[in-house]
Amino acid sequence: MINLLVIEDDINQRNNLIKMIKEMELDINIYEADGQEQALAIANKQDISFFYIDIELKNSSGLQLAQELRKIEKYKLSWIIFITSHVKFMLEAFKEIHCYDYIIKPFKKSELQEMTKLLAKNAFNNNSKKENQRDHVVFNSRGIMVKIYVDEIIFLEVSLRNCTIHTTIGNYEITKMTLMKALDMINNKDIVQCHRAFAVNINYIKKIEPYTVTSWKICFRDTKDIAFMGPRFKENLLCKLNRTV
Repeated sequence: MINLLVIEDDINQRNNLIKMIKEMELDINIYEADGQEQALAIANKQDISFFYIDIELKNSSGLQLAQELRKIEKYKLSWIIFITSHVKFMLEAFKEIHCYDYIIKPFKKSELQEMTKLLAKNAFNNNSKKENQRDHVVFNSRGIMVKIYVDEIIFLEVSLRNCTIHTTIGNYEITKMTLMKALDMINNKDIVQCHRAFAVNINYIKKIEPYTVTSWKICFRDTKDIAFMGPRFKENLLCKLNRTV
């Protein structure tokens, strides 16, 4: 999804700008903020595709806000478009902030909509490329092809030759699938066998605690489901887990 953040302290101008964008009926989530503190809170919580920033805010400048955004790793090269009444600020913006462009107030609807359309198109293309580049595996379960992204897998559990893949967005049951075959298909160093019936993604492990004399319980982030670790696999799992800490 494409996310746009509009930062403008004048509520009438902000509403007018958002109204113009919504008229285009693009597939965009529009977030809004009236100042730096609120804008940074949204930007840290969401993945913003591009920004419209008023150059003159009440408690800070748009330039200061942009500098703070550039300190956030995911926004080092993000598109920032300034909204301004004063062209004199723009040389500094291009040199220091590496902004994409600017719009002069009072802005023209056609100019705003054309720029939004261009940025939304490029954001969509970039999102598509990122999705295609993510590692994934496709399983066949009862004739249904199931595509699962590897970085969303929390752990695998096998029972009676059926494999349940626990992910951040739900569980998938793959019929007639052994654990070894599933691991071969996934082929990822972070997903490690920890039991004859379980394999775990070490990036999601929250804690490991004793369960019986010869087994341990593994708890995860993002799910209440648990896996188990057997003594034969303990040393290898703990070794790989320690390397990520």
